[in-house]
Amino acid sequence: MADQKRLFLLDAYALIFRGYYAFIKNPRINSKGLDTSAILGFTNSLLDVIKREKPDHLAVCFDRGGSVDRVEVFPEYKANRLETPEAIRLAIPYIETILKAMHIPIIVKTGYEADDIIGTLAKKAEKEGYKTFMVTPDKDFAQLVSENIFMYRPRFGGGYETWGIPEIQEKFGVERPEQVIDFLGMMGDASDNIPGLPGVGEKTAKKFLAQYGSMENLLANTHELKGKMKEKVEASKELGLLSKQLATIMLDVPVEFHEENFELSQPDLDAVKEIFTELEFRRLLDNLIKTFSTPQENSAAAETKTTSKSTPKKAAPTGQFDLFAVPGSGNVDEEVTVSGYQTIKTTDHFYQLANTPLSRKMLLQKILKQQSVCFDTETTGLKALEVELVGIAFSWEKGKGYYVSFPEDQAETKEILEEFRPFFESMTIEKVGQNLKYDIKVLSNYDMPVKGPVFDTMIAHYLINPDMRHNMDILAETYLNYQTVSIVELIGKKGKNQLSMRQVPLEQQTEYAVEDADITYQLKEHFIKELESGHLTKLFTDVEVPLVTVLSAMEIEGINLNPDFLNELSVDLKTDVDRLEKAIFEQAGEEFNLASPKQLGPILFDKLKLVDKPKKTKTGQYSTAEDVLSYLAKDHQIVRDILEWRQYNKLKSTYVDALPNEINPKTHRIHTVYAQAVAATGRLSSNNPNLQNIPIRTERGRQVRKAFIPRDENYVLLAADYSQIELRIIAALSKEDTMLQAFKDGIDIHTSTASKVFNVPVEEVTREQRGNAKTVNFGIIYGVSAFGLSNQTDLSRSEAKELIDTYYETYPKLRAYMASQVDFARENGYVETVLGRRRYLKDINSRNGIVRGAAERNAVNAPIQGSAADIIKLAMINIYNRFEKEGFKSKMLLQVHDELVFDAHKDELDTIQPIIKEEMENAFKMDVPLDVEIGIGQNWLEAH
Repeated sequence: MADQKRLFLLDAYALIFRGYYAFIKNPRINSKGLDTSAILGFTNSLLDVIKREKPDHLAVCFDRGGSVDRVEVFPEYKANRLETPEAIRLAIPYIETILKAMHIPIIVKTGYEADDIIGTLAKKAEKEGYKTFMVTPDKDFAQLVSENIFMYRPRFGGGYETWGIPEIQEKFGVERPEQVIDFLGMMGDASDNIPGLPGVGEKTAKKFLAQYGSMENLLANTHELKGKMKEKVEASKELGLLSKQLATIMLDVPVEFHEENFELSQPDLDAVKEIFTELEFRRLLDNLIKTFSTPQENSAAAETKTTSKSTPKKAAPTGQFDLFAVPGSGNVDEEVTVSGYQTIKTTDHFYQLANTPLSRKMLLQKILKQQSVCFDTETTGLKALEVELVGIAFSWEKGKGYYVSFPEDQAETKEILEEFRPFFESMTIEKVGQNLKYDIKVLSNYDMPVKGPVFDTMIAHYLINPDMRHNMDILAETYLNYQTVSIVELIGKKGKNQLSMRQVPLEQQTEYAVEDADITYQLKEHFIKELESGHLTKLFTDVEVPLVTVLSAMEIEGINLNPDFLNELSVDLKTDVDRLEKAIFEQAGEEFNLASPKQLGPILFDKLKLVDKPKKTKTGQYSTAEDVLSYLAKDHQIVRDILEWRQYNKLKSTYVDALPNEINPKTHRIHTVYAQAVAATGRLSSNNPNLQNIPIRTERGRQVRKAFIPRDENYVLLAADYSQIELRIIAALSKEDTMLQAFKDGIDIHTSTASKVFNVPVEEVTREQRGNAKTVNFGIIYGVSAFGLSNQTDLSRSEAKELIDTYYETYPKLRAYMASQVDFARENGYVETVLGRRRYLKDINSRNGIVRGAAERNAVNAPIQGSAADIIKLAMINIYNRFEKEGFKSKMLLQVHDELVFDAHKDELDTIQPIIKEEMENAFKMDVPLDVEIGIGQNWLEAH
């Protein structure tokens, strides 16, 4: 029936968990510190279903109190489930509020699972002539499928697939969907703790069903089975029948299907807006409105958007240039958009184009009278050192700003930019920007330095809320309730049809660019107070802001690369990869795609049977992840070869073959970009290319460093490395006397620890004892367990536990310090570095032991890692200032964790070495001396 009514029933918890884990690597944290991943993930799924299917009737079904009947017959049912993550528990009330605001029915019955509620409603709706779609990834629902009941499963990577009877037959090897109950009963279900028949897995269950058709028929004919299987099944008949009972979805839950209660209706927009605003779901309200709009309404909205794009409500004024006009003199209605945000169309603003010599002169005169001015460059692309300047926007007052455009002729551009040198070189005017490092690098292409004090809103917000995203659009919506013009509106989406900023009409360039500068200036005014209230002003002004200048200089300088060496290394690696591949195939007894976990898993665990119970992924295939294989490596040559093959392949593709492509065509050097506002610990990260992750523990990995060479024959590379800085910091912070004394006396800390822990004189410590002590020393910082330590050493788990216990007995102050950090975090919600950098730990009081344990480890680790990051930043600033002051030709090039790399002019070597050592060792005074080792060479490996 083409006009048959359709009912969609959503399995709430299955979709909530799915949404939460979709964001697990990049959780969505709002400005209040709330993890909104589960709420956002579920709401996106809900809107996606409505948008795709436009159902007549819809409801969301929740579990409450578990299944009383199943637990009664089998108390261990679902007993192995981990406690629900804190973020999901906190999400449920918000999700229920959203559903109520959307007028979507919530179906819940205490003592019943959502499976049973959905099953009951689906069968009742079927009798009323409905087609029912069960929206869930849970395979158990397959038993309910019929001519009019379908599974509507979210696909991995996006989209949905509909499972009807043919799909169930194919996927489960059954004739009828209800046989899925027998299938699940036979093989059991680890996630629900349904035991199943011992020794029966997926293949055997399918075989039994093909032969016997049901659990009961199998159990009635066990005399036909052979060997151990016969013994196991006969001994477990009751268990089999119990498992089938547990796997059966109940169809008699006391819920009713009255179609008028399930009709999909228009949401209460005001109520939805209120909850979305609280959660800081910026784009979701627009998505919801589009979802519930008719095609005609969407078409009209698109037409309106197109019109407003080409003719902004308040275009840049033409005619006489007036630097002193009052913002707001135009007749713009002061209102907000349907999504609740103000925009350029609804806000009074005065954005003006300064495009003549006279207007630019007047603009500069006005700029030079200010104490603080925001500027923002518009360019032809994203690579700062390769782009051309299209325009610069300036703003120093809310709602007001100016735009200077530049022609394609680069000589002419340089002439116009030269007019503004007094501003950029002013030592008194503060320059404000969002990600100022980019603008500084763009201007460096035209030999225009940015001097004097700076204020970077991205860096300020990174200190205020390190776990949130820091791009300007999000900051504007969160702190100013303002939605900025999207760059996509101007130049289109990525692809061959995307415009360059030069192709955008000047009026639109002006509105877009000045809005950025205006909003950034407003954010600066807001963040000044936030920094002050968080006691972060000193860290911002003394460390992070000066570092912007230092990193800009390092990125502009770049480092020299030897591509010929990398080409030779690539050939050698290919030989190694081919050799290892051949050896692996010989051991496996067949050829297969080594890069495919789907093909590798069965070879290792079905054919070679390396372990009895191999670990599986969520999709049901064997896990061949690094941690799984590393555990097996010591016992199996094929696994060692696979890991080595992976390592060489990654090295070749990620570094050896990729690095030559990163050489800048103008400078012929590599220019990495340092992300200053990413790691919550305060560490810098390196991108495009990432030079911090080049492997150093393997011989082949170390070879890559040989490709980094000095500027020319007048230079050498110099590497200065902090020795064991994290251990020195933890000794100082914990005031652990024995460790402090060892560092002060210059005794090797790992040997000293081994001497204490193993109770032997220092001179009698063996290499193995020192190695174990070293593993514990570093492991303690990261909360290593006995299991983790035994995996990293040759110690058994009991020996590892004994070693950790002895370690804590040896260093009681260290243990007390770690406990005090956790206590401080529990009371305050954060921990601090030596310079007051805060790491917020929202899960420190979580009721989920696993989640809380991770937060407790961070409470200990973050101040140590963060303090090390703070200290090397101070050293970089001080070294940079000394080099600038004394006019050295030598330059700082790279920061890699605890190491700094320099292009050192041979004539300056004797002068700069003591300066580098002095500034690094005295960057921050603690109760333990900092020690720096310096190396020099014709390449980075030699220097290191």
